[in-house]
Amino acid sequence: MSRNKYLFPFIMITSLFFLWGFAYGLLDVLNKHFQETLNITKSRSTLLQAAYFGAYFLVALPAGIFMNKYGYKKGVILGLLLYAAGAFMFYPAAEQSSFNFFLLALFVLASGLACLETAANPYVTVLGKPETSANRLNLSQCFNGVGSFLGPILASYLFFGNSGESNGGNLDSVKLIYVLIGIIVLLIAGIFIKTTLPEIKESELVTSEKLNAKPLFSHSNFTFGVIAQFFYVAAQVGIAALFINYCTESGVGINNAKAAKLLSIALILFTAGRFVGTALMRVVAANKLLALYAVINVFLCVLVILKQEWISVYALMALFFFMSIMFPTIFALSIKDLGQHTKKASSFVIMSIVGGALMPYVMGLMADQYSTPVSYLVPLMCFVVVFFYGLRGYKVNK
Repeated sequence: MSRNKYLFPFIMITSLFFLWGFAYGLLDVLNKHFQETLNITKSRSTLLQAAYFGAYFLVALPAGIFMNKYGYKKGVILGLLLYAAGAFMFYPAAEQSSFNFFLLALFVLASGLACLETAANPYVTVLGKPETSANRLNLSQCFNGVGSFLGPILASYLFFGNSGESNGGNLDSVKLIYVLIGIIVLLIAGIFIKTTLPEIKESELVTSEKLNAKPLFSHSNFTFGVIAQFFYVAAQVGIAALFINYCTESGVGINNAKAAKLLSIALILFTAGRFVGTALMRVVAANKLLALYAVINVFLCVLVILKQEWISVYALMALFFFMSIMFPTIFALSIKDLGQHTKKASSFVIMSIVGGALMPYVMGLMADQYSTPVSYLVPLMCFVVVFFYGLRGYKVNK
């Protein structure tokens, strides 16, 4: 396959990773902002994650069916239009100061992101040689990380201002940022409508007719991959959702704005980890790096739970570096050698993101009942599952 042939489509699709990274970066700061402006509990604020990642669970499979019929490009355009619609809905939600309306707006926005991820993740893996698919997906996901750390930086100034605390019940900044996002996403949708993207038939890429003929769920790397992705996303979203709460309760004098900035630094580490991981995968097998990073994160979670002031805050931030490669690596290993099943398999792997809707609520309940540090037992157990996938579950059963 010609490298130049796929360069421009690769650049266009990679730009989408930035867009949903930015949306996700804002989400975790909204939790703390809404706790104070709308006077809601930690566990109720995690319903934002439930709406966001619940949309992935409900929309990913229909999105995969849609793409099977109409192709990747139309799947991307549909995703962008839903993204913009959800962003514009934040304006009336803020006008009414309605948390339930915000949940609906976020669900519509995330439905668009589910379409984008269902299209973009597998599309990147087939834009080149199969053996470098994990490396290529990690590179695209680097730009997802860039969007993720820019989101909290901007939100810390808009939502908390110079004082470091939420401005009463003022939601004007929320209206402003999401209307701007909606406008930008609509412009990008227009560019995609006018851009030609090559449609690739995955059945032409498979190396074994036997693998191509096997039923999807008899591919063990796929079935175990769906389980691993469920627990990984549960860990990532839970860690980030209560990050600001953890920092402000750590006893070292961190306010909301400073905590949001620390979250941005953590997400910079996340982005740096993607670039470092992409480089390391040139010399270390993707599954081995995945297993190693999972073990490191288990020990970091122990430090977080022990609540050792700044040591634990730094451990919490370090988690992001070692989480960085997990989503794209699990994704690429899950859909490896699936041939004609690739789009459908992608839908199921994206559906497993529902872990991010369920586990943060469990963590929120634990934080309300016991303490925020104790709630980090949940991601610790999730990383154990990821470790076993990197150790054995990734293997393609030929």
